[in-house]
Amino acid sequence: MASPLLERTVYIVSDSTGITAETFSHSVLSQFEEVHFRPIRVPFVDTLDKAKDVVQRINRNAADTGVPPIVFSTLVDPLSMECVRSANGVFLDLFGTFVGHIEQALGLKSNHSVGRSHMAANSEQYRNRIDAINFSLAHDDGQFIHQLDQADVILVGVSRCGKTPTSLYLAMQYAIKAANFPLTPDDFERGTLPSTVAPHRAKLFGLSIQPERLSEVRNERRPKSQYAKLTQCRYEVAEAERMMRREGISWLSTTTKSIEEIATTVLQEVGLERSN
Repeated sequence: MASPLLERTVYIVSDSTGITAETFSHSVLSQFEEVHFRPIRVPFVDTLDKAKDVVQRINRNAADTGVPPIVFSTLVDPLSMECVRSANGVFLDLFGTFVGHIEQALGLKSNHSVGRSHMAANSEQYRNRIDAINFSLAHDDGQFIHQLDQADVILVGVSRCGKTPTSLYLAMQYAIKAANFPLTPDDFERGTLPSTVAPHRAKLFGLSIQPERLSEVRNERRPKSQYAKLTQCRYEVAEAERMMRREGISWLSTTTKSIEEIATTVLQEVGLERSN
């Protein structure tokens, strides 16, 4: 009989959105498969009073569960940070761990500005991300075929293989203008790439997926349909992969990969530079 999973509460405390701390915490905690972590993100802790409220929540949790929760923090205000550090939790100061070493290396003091990592709403970098998101939404699933020459990459593959989430992730994280276009049974019967994307062959990157997983995904969308049958999925995946090999299009299977892994592979294979 398998041992029950250990449980531990995790507080993710930030003076901004907490997304940076949350991403880092997920990467670290994923190394402990025998533990079930319950993450609680506490964003916008930008005053000492809010920090004191967080301390009360952490202490209450420690008393209720009998174990101190784990606390990931990206607080930069020293008073707020020390306040939260005083709580009955296992405190991990993500910024402090690195900032001090960088200060020594540069011979400079950091600004300790609250929310600085998300203060670029009017910057060119931020505007580029918004433009990329709008582009990817407009060019999702081949619904808008104009301006494909402006795309940084065009993802191709069968329906429901992960093209849309990958396109949006590339846009949101790296300001990459990613279009995506479906490969359909009509394309396989013709034996050629869709005429819309053929002129942009150098920008194409293919995504595939195991037929069994594709059938599961499609059944969630259209249960018991021909579209979701395993035989149909096997046919489409085999034909799509055959077409990509024939056309010399680099591709990967998304079946066991996270969205981060897929996006990173696309960036490397297509030779795109990250803009984040």
